Amino acid sequence: MQLLFEEGGEIRAGTVLTQQGEAYQVELPAGKRTKVKSRDVLLQFDKPGAAELLSQTASLSAEIDLDFLWECAPEEEFGFTDLAAEYYGAGAGPAQQAALAMALHGNPVYFRRKGRGRYQRAPEDQLKAALAALERKRQQALVQAGYEEQLKAGELPDAFRGKALQLLFKPDKNSIEYKAMDAACTALGMSPMRLMIRVGGVENAKALHEAKFLSECFPKGTGFPDVTVPEPPADLPRAEVEAFSIDDVTTTEIDDALSVTPLDGGRIRVGIHIAAPALGMRRGDGLDAIARQRLSTVYFPGDKITMLPDAVVERYTLQEGRLCPAVSLYVVYDPVAQLILSSETRAELVPIEANLRHNLLEDVITEAALTEGTGDYPFREALTQLWGFAGFLYDERQRARIASGLRPESHSRADFSFYLDDQPDGSQRVRIEQRRRGSPLDKIVAELMILANSTWGKLLADHGVPGIYRTQKAWGMNRTRMQTYPAPHEGLGVMQYAWSTSPLRRYVDLVNQWQILAVAQHGVTAKLVAPFKPKDADLLAAVADFEGTYAAYAEHQATMERYWCLRWLVQERRERMMATVLKDGAVRFNEIPLITRVPELAQAPRGTQVLLEIGQTDEISLEVSCRVLEVFAGEGEVPAEELEVDEEAAEVSAEAAAEIAAEAAAEEAAEEAAEEAAAAPLPDTVEGAEGAARPGQDGPSQA
Repeated sequence: MQLLFEEGGEIRAGTVLTQQGEAYQVELPAGKRTKVKSRDVLLQFDKPGAAELLSQTASLSAEIDLDFLWECAPEEEFGFTDLAAEYYGAGAGPAQQAALAMALHGNPVYFRRKGRGRYQRAPEDQLKAALAALERKRQQALVQAGYEEQLKAGELPDAFRGKALQLLFKPDKNSIEYKAMDAACTALGMSPMRLMIRVGGVENAKALHEAKFLSECFPKGTGFPDVTVPEPPADLPRAEVEAFSIDDVTTTEIDDALSVTPLDGGRIRVGIHIAAPALGMRRGDGLDAIARQRLSTVYFPGDKITMLPDAVVERYTLQEGRLCPAVSLYVVYDPVAQLILSSETRAELVPIEANLRHNLLEDVITEAALTEGTGDYPFREALTQLWGFAGFLYDERQRARIASGLRPESHSRADFSFYLDDQPDGSQRVRIEQRRRGSPLDKIVAELMILANSTWGKLLADHGVPGIYRTQKAWGMNRTRMQTYPAPHEGLGVMQYAWSTSPLRRYVDLVNQWQILAVAQHGVTAKLVAPFKPKDADLLAAVADFEGTYAAYAEHQATMERYWCLRWLVQERRERMMATVLKDGAVRFNEIPLITRVPELAQAPRGTQVLLEIGQTDEISLEVSCRVLEVFAGEGEVPAEELEVDEEAAEVSAEAAAEIAAEAAAEEAAEEAAEEAAAAPLPDTVEGAEGAARPGQDGPSQA
């Protein structure tokens, strides 16, 4: 006996092997056996066999005119055998009945299921709507197939123009464009990113990497709403100093300036003057909302996305030839006794006499020139005095580091600056320039910024006013962290450290500046009037958000610097490069800040110098293939602390050109030292980069 039955929502046919009560043991044509309950049986017959029935049913089903069948069906509920008799005639056999059952069952647009083997035709208006929808799908499928063929042929369909980035990063996966792209990628064995570049939907790999970052961090674009630039208080006193800044030639967000005033007895008063947007902005206003959302300026080779609108930066940057609102820290230093005698914080207008550019002066302002007081350069006497003061500050920090079990900082690593030059054909040529850390100008700015951040951190703590601090333990697994209460930063060798010197480009510094101003202007009552109170939920949220956002910005900067390193290799037609082995097969190129893996060097000692043959570069995956040509065993010794920093490959840049790059050279080098020491078997120091934490650099990108 043969059965036509329903199982798992499908109509099947099989041969009965055994029957036990209301259940049948049935063998399907493919040989599989299944148990069928009598209530699921639609039809019993002797001939033809199940396999033959299904063969006949397939051809009969293809001949059924569904529109005519729908017209033949009654409006009320019916059984499939009844309609088979109407459609085929009273003598309809098992194959015809099965074919009709399958036609009814497989076309829910025409017929609704009402039970086992029972159906009802769809109302006419619903049928027309459903058929129209099916026709639309059919037409869409044809369009999708056309798009797919164009993509596979290397052509960009017109419908894709202006949509490529959206399809890559925020796609509607139900759209026919996405489905066509996905199908084409599958057929070609190619990623969507590569396909869009191949067909011209995305201009190049650079545009791809930038668009990916913008879609994640700036989904609404990088423009600013219309804002009113706030003015500082009109009654600010004028500082009686001649201040100057030290930055890279392309820096526009000039946050800090310095001054030196001689006092009686050989003492000097050193002024550290920080741009003060907090004098005009207020917590909760429109500009605060903008800065709170962005949290930092984003830096990458050739461009930047500022935290604050250009008009605000222009109003508060420490531009030469202007009287600029600033928060000033004055410290009185006795060079003979080597003591800081006092400190004072003021809000005032500071005359900026000059914006010095370190990349134009570093060949002139050397350690020898400063030590001997010789040379011809601006502010020679002031810089000579600051050089001596910076040396005192550095020595004090190193003593504190040694007391924490760390070695003194090393400045042997190089920083790299990226410059992009526009070419007549519209392309860009990249220059990667190397500069050693620890130059006199770097050291002066770095030490004074660390002094300001440490002193102001203590000022907040002494008055019970919360701030945002960076802390670090020299030992254990505690890495640098941010929190709202003071604690030692042992890597830097200071008792507390609150970022406060870059309020134009870092939200943490802006928040701290509000708090510092409250103390400077209100003294013992500052705790009552400060914008942020202890345990303020917004302050805690800002800390958490800042760290995640800052890391994302750093990752983008690292991505774009890696991209331009690969472009440099092609541009300079470099076929061979010297590199230094790090560990586990990782190597660092000596001329550019590029780290890659060479598996055949997995067992090579750290610090080994190797000559590599440069193979293919991939600007999408940001990979370069290399082959070892020669190994120079025992040559080119590199300090262990330098290697350890590069092995933390995500942290190989400095902050902004002078102030930030210099601050980075000391501050973040020291932070890395303590971080690496946590994992080292013996006390060790590592030079690194929290200014190597890339976001924070102005002008040319530095690695």
